[in-house]
Amino acid sequence: MNIGTAAHKSGVTAKTIRYYESISLIEPAGRAANGYRDYADKDVQILRFIKRSRNLGFSVDEVANLLDLWQNGERASSDVKSIALQHIEEVESKIAELESIRDTLKNLTQCCHGDDRPDCPILNDLAGLGGGETEVSENAAE
Repeated sequence: MNIGTAAHKSGVTAKTIRYYESISLIEPAGRAANGYRDYADKDVQILRFIKRSRNLGFSVDEVANLLDLWQNGERASSDVKSIALQHIEEVESKIAELESIRDTLKNLTQCCHGDDRPDCPILNDLAGLGGGETEVSENAAE
């Protein structure tokens, strides 16, 4: 099948497929007689695996590692579980950071009168001038 069909069946854009080939996440497709990329059902399955992994927030490097484990029939499931558990820790950390940001923004918006006055605790806080009750750490915003 051509790249358009593979893209449609996998839910990954053709541009993304070419990118994955360029970074060696997937093997470059063979070429048909007409010179077009020629993908097999196995390639679509790999692309779906990558898409699902990326949707779960795994980095490209982590996806490459997971792909290697998936394709290795001799792997230990503990290796896969270890990667997933580490990823859970990272996700939980990001959630805590986002909750902190949300709480700070809620507090700042509650402190702001939202009227015609020029005084704005939100802008004052962003400028480091105070005016809000809570500050969020710089790490939480990264």
